[in-house]
Amino acid sequence: MFRLRSLLARPRPMALVALLGILLVASPAAATYETLRRSLGNILFAPFDMVLSPVVATNTVYNNLRDVDDSLGVRIAYVPVGVCWNTGVQAMAAVVREISGLIEFIPGLIVLPLEADLDAIYAPVERGNALMEVETPPLRLKIGVDYTTVPF
Repeated sequence: MFRLRSLLARPRPMALVALLGILLVASPAAATYETLRRSLGNILFAPFDMVLSPVVATNTVYNNLRDVDDSLGVRIAYVPVGVCWNTGVQAMAAVVREISGLIEFIPGLIVLPLEADLDAIYAPVERGNALMEVETPPLRLKIGVDYTTVPF
């Protein structure tokens, strides 16, 4: 307790140490924020993917039926089962997107002052098709990602 009081009794040296710490941690001019940008995009837009999962699933099933030569019976039987299954997959993939955004957030803050980026933890978001995709300076707006037909 004595040491804490002695440190608090000298505010100028403590302020000098704090200022020196801020200057040493300040980011260079060439810092990149791609990891943090991807993390925040995943955190913010994953709930929209969850809400849009029935729309994306129905769209995926429709496109799959259009591209495959199956009998009429298979096409009819596939629709309800395919939409239900695909909706679940899309919704859970949105949960994984949210979790990956949360996992990448702290490393994104750590590498912010450095000239480095991390690879995406969850690649389908980066490579997959989406209902809406807009590239903006602060964030990449990607909503309604189709997680089941990701081009590799």
